[in-house]
Amino acid sequence: MSRIIGTNIPDLPWQEKPQGCTLPVWRYTHNPIIGSFNVPSVNSIFNSAVVKYQDGYAGVFRCDSFSISMDIFAGFSKDGIHWEIETEPIVFQGADPEILKREFRYDPRVVWIEDRYYLTWCNGYHGPTIGVGYTFDFRTFYQCENAFLPYNRNGVLFPRRINGKFAMLSRPSDNGHTSFGDIFYSQSGDLEYWGHHRYVFGTIPGDTSAWQSTKIGPGPCPVETDEGWLVIYHGVLRTCSGFVYRMGCALLDLEEPWKVKARSRNYILAPLELYERCGDVPNVTFPCAALADAQTGRIAIYYGCADTVVGLAFTTADGLIDWMKKANV
Repeated sequence: MSRIIGTNIPDLPWQEKPQGCTLPVWRYTHNPIIGSFNVPSVNSIFNSAVVKYQDGYAGVFRCDSFSISMDIFAGFSKDGIHWEIETEPIVFQGADPEILKREFRYDPRVVWIEDRYYLTWCNGYHGPTIGVGYTFDFRTFYQCENAFLPYNRNGVLFPRRINGKFAMLSRPSDNGHTSFGDIFYSQSGDLEYWGHHRYVFGTIPGDTSAWQSTKIGPGPCPVETDEGWLVIYHGVLRTCSGFVYRMGCALLDLEEPWKVKARSRNYILAPLELYERCGDVPNVTFPCAALADAQTGRIAIYYGCADTVVGLAFTTADGLIDWMKKANV
């Protein structure tokens, strides 16, 4: 059995796998757990990230306004399912006013590293790049320097240093609705200057694994297991009606995470339910957070649905790794 390396989360949101489910990931029966009605004057809430915090949970949520301006809001929950989200976006503190200028903020990730919670998000600075910040209490937030030059999206930090360095996955892009994208690994000694860039993996052309043939991007922060870093990512297929976003998984080497040990040929979750198929952007299941319980091996995935609401799904480390071993690219 695969073992998760990390903390125990005894109150992890959970439902048992339903009979007849053939995929390794299954949905919460009361999805969506967050709709746009949760915050006044907000058009949609999606592509958001959560972590275990004190005796409950905290998170950072993408909220698009009625004018479709994009920003990130803090929120809290006792059970990881029912959320209270602030009515105003996060106001960052920081040393350089130039970096604090806001064009847009969206698709955040959150992870605990050493002594604080680090945030990454798609930050507007003459185009999309990776914003970095941190908080101790989800009340006061501090912004650091952007990690990369434009253009980049989906910056995802690893939950610990690797060989003494902070580590991040990202997906270089362009200034539009990117129709391409591969995943790269970068490292930093101080979270400001990033280098040692390494190619991790890219799209798969043809019909070998067509659901990820147009572009891919990292999802939640990687989950450490005794077999490697478990990565949940999104893959995109261009169809006659537009892009379709599905989820996949991969296993990366623990000390050299740009080396891929396994990768799913078949997707693990795809748009199926009405709230995933219909919305501002149809046919999207976009993972941004994964809570992992080291004691049971259970994983709860938070994902954006049709760029409109937030869904919750469940899996296990064993289930995902077995899925890759049975159909590995």
